Amino acid sequence: MIVNVIKSYRDVVTICDTELLGKCFEEGKFQLDIKESFYKGEETPEEKAIQIMQNMSREDATFNIAGEKSINTAIKAGIISEEGIKKIQGIPFALILM
Repeated sequence: MIVNVIKSYRDVVTICDTELLGKCFEEGKFQLDIKESFYKGEETPEEKAIQIMQNMSREDATFNIAGEKSINTAIKAGIISEEGIKKIQGIPFALILM
């Protein structure tokens, strides 16, 4: 998976499955656009991604997570629950404001 931390007044953490980077999914009037300009970061193993998510959740960060592997990792990290997951064209995603 790919993890990117965008530093701003409130840090934004983007996490997506590697194969989704640069793709766009549409369903009705909803769109999930995994833009490289926003999501592109470092290829990160699951354990390190969990550590980053847990650390950033203490920093009052915002999270944008897309893809099956990334969502499952966020659940393991304890930052989202099943109820917070939506899907567009079968691709799970979650937006979290800590």
